[in-house]
Amino acid sequence: MPPPMWPPPFGCRMMQSATGLVSMPVVDVRDGGPVRHAREGSARASALRATCLAWFPRFSHPATPLLDAVTRHWLTRSRAPYVGEIAAISAALQFPGVWFLNGTYEWGCTSLGREEGGVPWLARTLDWPYPGLGRHAEVARMAGRAGEFWSVTWPGYVGVLTAMAPGRFAACLNQAPLWRRTRRPWLRTWDIALNAVATWSVLHIPPDQLLRQTFEESHTFGEAKERLETTPIARPTIFTLVGCLNGQRCVIERTEEGFATRTQAVGAANDWLVPRQPWEARVGGSQALTSTSAEAAENSRRRREALAQWQGSFASDGLSWVVPPVLNRFTRLAVEMCPADGTLRALGYELEPGAERAQPVTLKCEISTALA
Repeated sequence: MPPPMWPPPFGCRMMQSATGLVSMPVVDVRDGGPVRHAREGSARASALRATCLAWFPRFSHPATPLLDAVTRHWLTRSRAPYVGEIAAISAALQFPGVWFLNGTYEWGCTSLGREEGGVPWLARTLDWPYPGLGRHAEVARMAGRAGEFWSVTWPGYVGVLTAMAPGRFAACLNQAPLWRRTRRPWLRTWDIALNAVATWSVLHIPPDQLLRQTFEESHTFGEAKERLETTPIARPTIFTLVGCLNGQRCVIERTEEGFATRTQAVGAANDWLVPRQPWEARVGGSQALTSTSAEAAENSRRRREALAQWQGSFASDGLSWVVPPVLNRFTRLAVEMCPADGTLRALGYELEPGAERAQPVTLKCEISTALA
């Protein structure tokens, strides 16, 4: 495969435009992977950590080492293939929070797989309340035994949430609905905590690490689909996967050991396409934790359907689909990918003071690879 048509030299470039927007760094870590990414981007990783921690009450900051220890113990016991990398990154960065970052794999909000010009595209937003995830996002050029891929990620993070392998496939991960033991909105936090405790006894691979493993080891759309469907995972999740040929699109709704795959209505937010009890759509966008189950389900449905009904063209209207309700207060990333022609576009977002919804904070990053 010819190298990407990206102006040399490779590495991190933080350029600021007249509008105050900064360029999204593009890093080549095919040799060294996330460990090299963290070491060479240690200052950026530290800035991301400081920005995210600022969102939490100051009194909670001393608990970060404890969260690290709990996450490290669980990941070490589980079938997480990249534990050694996390340990190396933690040692290199020398600040607490690295293990916890790599245990927080439930990011991801709205996605759509759609065909245009005879080939599939994958569009997705990532929503999360932490500030800094959009401002400090980077695109990493990575490689495994099956070939190269591009991951929209952060220095210090070993999993994959959004990535594209030119000539093979593109995929992303969305947070699955919440398993409820109670039905009262004010007890939702209790259910979240109980589910986290239950995960302690589940020793399968974390979904974000499975997605990275899939990009490293799967040569085709079919191989990737089978791996994402059948590999036991630590927590429920929703994968959206597209290939390079007409019809290669699917959403895989996963529980720990089960799956439901659909090739129609290839879009997802944070609920099963057909809601079922006792699962509850994740509270998302600008919703409060006290939202009712019906409100959470409606929010997820509106975001999924709004993206599915977008009438624009990826070729001429790139990222113009990032509008409300898909765009909300917590939107941090918007990405669109076409593995057939090797295109990836990404934009970082943050919620600025006084704004009702997130605003772009980076210039549009566009990767275009030449495929033989």
